[in-house]
Amino acid sequence: MIVYGIASCDTCRKARAALAAAGHDVTFRDIRAEPLAKGEREEFVAAFGDAILNRASATWRGLAAEERSRPAGELLAAHPTLMKRPVIRAGDALHLGWGLATQRALLT
Repeated sequence: MIVYGIASCDTCRKARAALAAAGHDVTFRDIRAEPLAKGEREEFVAAFGDAILNRASATWRGLAAEERSRPAGELLAAHPTLMKRPVIRAGDALHLGWGLATQRALLT
């Protein structure tokens, strides 16, 4: 299982701890230190659409309106921390965020 996020993200830390406590072998990928490859960005955008973008982030608020209109993949390439976190790869499945649906799918 791979958890994609940033090391300073509290939600990512909570997800990693809960997954490890549930017995999952968790690998963490800090997207700030190791940005997503083009294929990964495309896969995430295909799976989640524009929901992959964290529009509540300080990074998003700092973007000009013209920049915000760019495709999600381009925005993630230019600003990796715009990715909503965490993205969790569990086998062939991808999960976005650490809400109840994700927790139920991965912790039960």
